[in-house]
Amino acid sequence: MKAEIKPRIELENRTKLEEVIPLETPFLIFLDPSDLCNFKCKFCPTGNKALIKKTKRCSGLMDFELYKKIVDDLCIFEKPIKVLRLYKDGEPLLNPRFADMVRYAKERGCALQVDTTTNASLLEPKKNLGLIDAGLDRIYISLNGLSDESYREFTNYKMDFNKLVDNIRHYYEHRGNCLVCIKMVGDNLSPDDHNRFFEIFGNISDRIFIEHIAPCWPTFEMTDATPNKSVGIYGQEIKEVEVCPYIFYSLSINSDGKVSLCFLDWARKLIVGDVKTENFKDIWNSDALFEYRKMHLLKKRKGHHICGACGQLSHCLPDDIDSYAEILLKRVDSSVHINKQK
Repeated sequence: MKAEIKPRIELENRTKLEEVIPLETPFLIFLDPSDLCNFKCKFCPTGNKALIKKTKRCSGLMDFELYKKIVDDLCIFEKPIKVLRLYKDGEPLLNPRFADMVRYAKERGCALQVDTTTNASLLEPKKNLGLIDAGLDRIYISLNGLSDESYREFTNYKMDFNKLVDNIRHYYEHRGNCLVCIKMVGDNLSPDDHNRFFEIFGNISDRIFIEHIAPCWPTFEMTDATPNKSVGIYGQEIKEVEVCPYIFYSLSINSDGKVSLCFLDWARKLIVGDVKTENFKDIWNSDALFEYRKMHLLKKRKGHHICGACGQLSHCLPDDIDSYAEILLKRVDSSVHINKQK
């Protein structure tokens, strides 16, 4: 097997957040080219059409002119962000301008890395070559089955599994400098299926991993998918923290330009700004964001109707800054006062 068995996120050599907070420039921005999806996965709120309609969440594709405005906003920071992740709630390749989005971000140099997460159902040779030529740095492929039948049962999508494998193989063989990472949830797979997963995809990916089911979406009840109670999503110890580290180094931009505090804000209950009418750097330094950070550093998140129900902070967490909360609060507070004086 050519691929390295390694999770999609970097668990080793991570920046010690307690040493760099507050950040003048965010590390990671989630930007959603499409909050529509062609799958109806049982573990994902986007797949529940009735639920999405009930929340009155905007569902559509990001306008390319708005996208360019956002990228131009990101270029205002003194240095490039580490990662621009073209993905949040939907299937990004549904946006017909996706390759143009990648190319524009790479040409503008707003981020050191531009990547995406996809279900790979829309990959095909012409599109593959367009994405690679545009300069996509990493592609994270989420698999939802190992046969036509399992895809139909789990995602309610008619998949030609053999064609899916062929298209992924084509991407891998023409990937250039793009890193291909493939992952799959394995809690309901048999040992034979585990082996088959590695046999099929181990030689057409650079990184491969079997994850565990995690209750990451706040206030969303998964159907026919039970979270693993023994280990976290990457096989790590389940351990809950009081302070969310993500809000100190990342933000998320929805397809309509509304900015969410969190990449798990599927119901749009954590809106902190709107890039249609505001500069993104101003949102990053806003009072709204400061109040959320302050709430967490005071260890009051459990009292919040959304943040208090977040399984990401127990099953999926790579960082823990709880023990630094008091000193970080002083730093963040001081930074806010300095910014207001400028």
